[in-house]
Amino acid sequence: MLPPSPSRDDIARSLQAARLANWRVFEIPPDFSECESADNALQHIPIQAQPTPTVWLGYIPDAARYEAIYAAAHSRNLVLLNTPTQHRTVQEFDAAYPFLQGLTPHSIIVTSETEALRRSGEIGFPIFVKGVVQSRKSRGLAACVAYNKAELELRVRALLDLELRSRGRVVLRELVRLRHTRSHGDFPLGREFRAFLLDGQLLALGFYWPHDDEGALLNQVERHAVENLARTAALNLPARFVAVDVGQLESGEWTIIETGDPQFSGLSQIAPLAYWNKLHLALTTH
Repeated sequence: MLPPSPSRDDIARSLQAARLANWRVFEIPPDFSECESADNALQHIPIQAQPTPTVWLGYIPDAARYEAIYAAAHSRNLVLLNTPTQHRTVQEFDAAYPFLQGLTPHSIIVTSETEALRRSGEIGFPIFVKGVVQSRKSRGLAACVAYNKAELELRVRALLDLELRSRGRVVLRELVRLRHTRSHGDFPLGREFRAFLLDGQLLALGFYWPHDDEGALLNQVERHAVENLARTAALNLPARFVAVDVGQLESGEWTIIETGDPQFSGLSQIAPLAYWNKLHLALTTH
């Protein structure tokens, strides 16, 4: 049973859709405290007669847990769509960034406040500050942006203290302005879209934010631009299964916000049943 979180309802909705799309579903404990090992976590799952494409649906695991579950699943002929290396590449921004340069705002990776202060001139203030896994945008823009060195030091320290978000590495990014019509507190809800892709094939595309927004509608030209940019990013990355977030700048141009592993990415406004059906079809027709 997953612990309560803002993501749990989204995961439950996706799980229900997967079942309706005829995926066979097995539950595993959310951590090793109940079962001690990855092998024990998967002990109730039958060994498959042949290699079977497999998706893990849940919260973002740490790298060691992903590797352990991947190996235990593989021993039962269950093959997660991303290897541990592929998972880290799309989930951790510093691993993805070399494949996204020119498609996403200029960024540098630091591991301490001292390094951040020393290298801040490479970006220039204001600086958007996030962990390599997640930002602190749920706390508002003030938790994510530094306008001077004193604020930068505070933002970096806060993220380094949050191991699940930073894994010991912090991203300093050029602050770009996205088109938006609404804000949550001081955080502008930019015109962003999330795409899920398998082997470069677009499976689903939806507006990033969960509420109604006039910016959620794409005309044909815009949809073509968003899909092409997401596909370019996915094909650049050495991973099979990729989530790509695309945002529209105030200039009208489109940019990559970040990437992730769809196994642990929220649905946003993606229609879950259509997505799980299309993923199932893509895997069974390869």
